Amino acid sequence: MRLAVRLDRRELRQWHHEVVVALAERSDLEVVVRWSVGPSRSVAREVERLFALERTLHGLPRGRSATVSEGQFDPYLDGQLSVDLVLDLAGDADDELPTWHVTFDGRAGEDALIAALLSGRPPVVRVVDLAAGRILAVGRPGTENPGVSVAAFEDVLAGCTQLVHAALDGGAVIDLEAGESAQVRRGVALRHAGRSVARAAIRRVYQLLYRAPHWRVGWRHVDGPDVVDLGALPSAGWQELEDDGRHFYADPFPIAVGGATYLFLEDFEHRLGKGVISVVEFDRDGPKGIPWPVLEHSAHLSYPFVLEDEGEFWMIPETSGAGTLELYRSTAFPSGWVREEVLLEGMEVSDATPFRHGGRWWLSATVRHGGSYSDALHLWSADRLRGPWRAHVRNPVLVDIAAARPGGRVVHRDGRLIRPVQDGRQGYGAALALAEITRLDDDEFEQRVVARLTPGEGWTGNRLHTLNRANWLEVIDGSAYSPRYRYLAWPGRR
Repeated sequence: MRLAVRLDRRELRQWHHEVVVALAERSDLEVVVRWSVGPSRSVAREVERLFALERTLHGLPRGRSATVSEGQFDPYLDGQLSVDLVLDLAGDADDELPTWHVTFDGRAGEDALIAALLSGRPPVVRVVDLAAGRILAVGRPGTENPGVSVAAFEDVLAGCTQLVHAALDGGAVIDLEAGESAQVRRGVALRHAGRSVARAAIRRVYQLLYRAPHWRVGWRHVDGPDVVDLGALPSAGWQELEDDGRHFYADPFPIAVGGATYLFLEDFEHRLGKGVISVVEFDRDGPKGIPWPVLEHSAHLSYPFVLEDEGEFWMIPETSGAGTLELYRSTAFPSGWVREEVLLEGMEVSDATPFRHGGRWWLSATVRHGGSYSDALHLWSADRLRGPWRAHVRNPVLVDIAAARPGGRVVHRDGRLIRPVQDGRQGYGAALALAEITRLDDDEFEQRVVARLTPGEGWTGNRLHTLNRANWLEVIDGSAYSPRYRYLAWPGRR
């Protein structure tokens, strides 16, 4: 198929070049570039000043938002008029040929994306054929840094590239509810720039006074309905796993073994800026001592998914910093872990969560595609936990910062599959949701969000990140303050 990518030659960004190159690498396309001159953007200079300011404040390199020259597109310019399809990235309205548009909350053009981000939300992105009235792909790509407009802008653009590929591949479409389309008005970007300066100053002061980020683990006894049953956090009952202020604990995964219950977790030392996997045994009175390390790696470790299978104890920790996903076996539970297999490599895989469904293993995780770590859900299946794992034909099966990234074990409850997911629309770890898997097979994946869990009365702090249960022990994690000038002295602690 011959595809023309339509661009506004006055407003060319590095992302436009990335999209053209990526599409040209497909074996099923012949790609050319066509120029278009749409209406001028009255606040374009304000937006560029905002982006330049934020790059300076946060030490960010010039990325997808950087402007580029026409010359970079010379290899793709073609005088032939005959094309099968136009992909419009200029926000034009006049379509003389079959044309696909990329829209943000229902409106085409870069300004619609910027307006959504400046209003504090990631937009719903659709690839649409307006003339035919068809939605070809839809998602809600996002960012871990919604307060930094240029970073959010570039992360959403990375998700747009994935959605263009999904539209070309003809995947199933599950539409999302979009916010009201906004306009970028004169002065808005400049006011946002002032807030960016203030936020950067506050952040610097905070980092001088506190260790950040600092997570904490909450636990409680469950003798009746748990959070999955309630679809909400209980109003009281959580107790905190104490830390010494110089370490934090996160990503709690409990497992019941015989009459004992063990809690595995990420153990992060602020001084080193790196996590290891630690464990502590629990009884009905709480933790029996303090967590102690059982697994270290050259890369940062987190999300220690532990399980029992075929008479052995296994762990799949996150090792995204190494570009791998690794399976470990315990030689002397709860310690003595040795690497058994490298399940996946050559990709940044976050929070891998295996579960059984339909007589085989499934593995869910988010994979970074140059943007956010949290918005692109991938699936794999295997006959055995050790693999080999086969990628789902629709990967990524979901692009949604609000409901893609796993946040704990998949729960089998009354014939339903419920997966805790991270809702990162307001930033990394901002909230949790519960999503019911309504279809999962070799061809499709579908889910629907049935509850949203936010910090508040049920769990103080401003973050909520992971939910798990084993036997009577239910655990979550969230944020906390850790003043640099005060900490608890624990005998024997590293």
